[in-house]
Amino acid sequence: MTFNNLLFGTAGIPIGTPDRNTLNGVAFVRKLGLDVMELEFVRMINISKQVAPDVKEVAKKNDVTLTCHAPYYINLSSNEKAKARASVGRILNSARIAKLCGAFSVCFHAAFYQKSEPEKVYGNVKDAMEEIIETLKDEGNDIWIRPETTGKATQFGSLKEILNLSAELDNVMPCIDFSHLCARENGKVNSYSEFSKVLEEVEKVLGRKGLENMHAHISGIEYGEKGERKHLVLKDSEFRYEELLKALKEFKVKGVVICESPNIEEDALLMKKTFERF
Repeated sequence: MTFNNLLFGTAGIPIGTPDRNTLNGVAFVRKLGLDVMELEFVRMINISKQVAPDVKEVAKKNDVTLTCHAPYYINLSSNEKAKARASVGRILNSARIAKLCGAFSVCFHAAFYQKSEPEKVYGNVKDAMEEIIETLKDEGNDIWIRPETTGKATQFGSLKEILNLSAELDNVMPCIDFSHLCARENGKVNSYSEFSKVLEEVEKVLGRKGLENMHAHISGIEYGEKGERKHLVLKDSEFRYEELLKALKEFKVKGVVICESPNIEEDALLMKKTFERF
């Protein structure tokens, strides 16, 4: 999928959706003037093979781009083999259903360091992702696989780790959660110059493709010494979203931005209008 611009949307079904379900949510995204909805499989994969074609049809009808967030309970580097295998399965099944829905991208939190060295965890994650990619390839599924930057230093998912995986593996690109980067670095990634450095690093490692095939998350964020605490409404947060949007505009970033604030559609619209103003 190629993009001509940066599209904005919600992490899940908009809160104001009448008769709130996935099909109505996709249609309501368009009614709001937004362009994207992320299918949230965070607790469980909540769309069946039978319903998925209907989701694809309503998204096409309303010109809404779909992404997907796989379940939270994933640890590709778990010391317990059963948990690691189950994590592979959750990503595979998310990718299968998301593809049936017409989604172009599936993101996930890949692993925890626990007591292992980061290098070992990286190797475990890479091996598991190679298996996922090969399985999906054999099934004819070309959906983008997106490990996400994470909000705590105890979680696998630094910008460097995610970019390196994307450079080394086929059909893998990053999901860059800018709010997580800010929280992970205790507020150090929260200015135009710092956001620009992130985008420069993306381009350095992945080329223009990294900036023109973006899957990003943005929200207000509360953090402490250990990183992310919770998502906030943008205006209730110190996160400098306007400076981030300016950087995205200056770097001519294309792709999708998913709003994960508690008021998902309000902040998504705020970001879209702010971005268009620059």
